[in-house]
Amino acid sequence: MPTSFLTKLKFYLKTVIFGSLVAGCALYGVIASLILRLIGKVEYAQYTVARAFYYSCRFFLGINIKVINEHHLKELPAIVVSNHQSALDIHVLGRVFQPGYTVTGKASLKWVPFLGWFMAASGTFFLNRSKSAQARKVLDGALQNLKEQERALFIFPEGTRSGLETLDMLPFKKGAFHLAKQAKIPIIPVVVSNTSTIFNSKKKGFNTGEITLEVLPPVSTEGLETNEDVTALCAQIRKDMISTLKKIGYSQAPGVKPNEEYYPSEAENQTDTEVEVISETTPLVSED
Repeated sequence: MPTSFLTKLKFYLKTVIFGSLVAGCALYGVIASLILRLIGKVEYAQYTVARAFYYSCRFFLGINIKVINEHHLKELPAIVVSNHQSALDIHVLGRVFQPGYTVTGKASLKWVPFLGWFMAASGTFFLNRSKSAQARKVLDGALQNLKEQERALFIFPEGTRSGLETLDMLPFKKGAFHLAKQAKIPIIPVVVSNTSTIFNSKKKGFNTGEITLEVLPPVSTEGLETNEDVTALCAQIRKDMISTLKKIGYSQAPGVKPNEEYYPSEAENQTDTEVEVISETTPLVSED
């Protein structure tokens, strides 16, 4: 059925509001990060901005998030992994982030007004993928920081927004799992209900509703020795996450029926996500 004019209008208006909230919270983040850095509390920078964005989205766009087993998010240090679906994942980060959480980012983002400034001031680890030695040094510092200060690094292992309208996930890249093995810290899987009922760029849908997150217990990386061990762990965690996704199902949106038969094309899967994906080819920590 063709998308109505009013549906398209609502989609574009809400998209403008969403983008304005991103820009506004990024500006707030620059100021908050500088103040928190001055008083020695920089680990709260991304947390406070994340919560500001979450509550702003909930108020202006009517999208609530329910979290199951939230206490697991506080079991640090850890690598936190989650399924990656759409631009709405930024709203999910706003609810998931705890004090001490951070992300890696593309080095080029550092120069983006407001957003890049906030990321730099709040302790984001920037990776220059064209300079392997520099990226290795950044990740060395990131893992040492995570362990010493009991922080968390958030990564999307699918590597791109899936855009799926089915209860499934794309194959996982193993970079996050290699990092956890190298640092000998647990992996915390976070499963997000399918959000295509709330935000759907193909159908120009942007609705109110409630997203469900379920946080699985931290998975130990102790005893991992070989690449085969990492591959097996990656496969098992993905299997457990898909099983949980099928249990929690679709995000609730009034009057919206899920389209369980739609699979996006490869072109629709492309992403410009702010969260850098660490893949198998990303340089990891040094051996010495």
